[in-house]
Amino acid sequence: MERFIGRKIKSEITNSYGVSLIPAHTTFHHNHIKFLMNHTIDPTSISFESEDEEVYRQSIKQVVDTSKELFNSITTSGKIPLMEIREEILPVIQQASENSNIFQLFEAVKATDEYTYQHNIGVGILSTLIGEWLNLTESDIATLSLAATLHDVGKVRVPIEILNKPGKLSEDEFTLIKKHTIYGYEILRDTIGLNQRIPLVALQHHERNDGQGYPLGLKQNKVDFFSKIVAVADIFHAMSSKRPYHDPMPFHEIVSQMRRGIFGELDPTIVSVFLDNIVKRMVGENIVLTDGRVGEVVSLNPHNIETPLIKINDEFIDLSKRNDIKIKKISI
Repeated sequence: MERFIGRKIKSEITNSYGVSLIPAHTTFHHNHIKFLMNHTIDPTSISFESEDEEVYRQSIKQVVDTSKELFNSITTSGKIPLMEIREEILPVIQQASENSNIFQLFEAVKATDEYTYQHNIGVGILSTLIGEWLNLTESDIATLSLAATLHDVGKVRVPIEILNKPGKLSEDEFTLIKKHTIYGYEILRDTIGLNQRIPLVALQHHERNDGQGYPLGLKQNKVDFFSKIVAVADIFHAMSSKRPYHDPMPFHEIVSQMRRGIFGELDPTIVSVFLDNIVKRMVGENIVLTDGRVGEVVSLNPHNIETPLIKINDEFIDLSKRNDIKIKKISI
């Protein structure tokens, strides 16, 4: 095991009851060996990230750090450092969206701390991915990537203690949070050299097709298509990430609730393209079930691709015939 000391653990390690023992991406140390043996887990069975995965994760972390610096400069100056964003952030977002393993990508962009800055990059990457799956032009994807990365820029005018509040927001606090859409529009509208669809995304990414969104309660064709794309990416990333007030939501719940419009009535075409592309890529991937067991997705159910056939050792489980277990997460 000595050769693995200092390497990153690839997947979360749980005991036989599904209780988390060591989080994914933890650096492996000598004390972990005895700890795992005390839980009757063979340390040699652990999977570690490859060097490529570690380099990839570090590149995402670096661009998040850059995002933090640039957004802090916006807080101070009120100006968008457009050249720096285009040169230092957008190329990484474009490169990340081309990663062939989207589940590795999703894991890398999940927010675990400093949510605001990780969220900007995560939504930028996911929106770019959706744009590619929708066959948008290169020019439109470039505009979409920038719009998605800046969609929450108005939060620089919201007190940090409200953004990071661990408990439920008061009515006044939520009213203030919702103003980030208007603040973002104002900041971006006054930025020279921006396509005017970009401030619209900042303004509209919380609007919903049924008019129940904010800040203007716009319906369907009144909302820019890019805003609808960013809304889908925004929700998926938010629900997949650790927030001050909630842990990541299980994969099956995110998919189900997005399909059913629990987060508001999203554009059904965009939701279908996004979720179908994700689920179709699950074949061959390891997943963690809600009962704690780890298995491999063998094939999809053509009638409901979200309930695939799972193989665990020599056992096959058809999730379309089981209501008691579902997919908790994709194991990377």
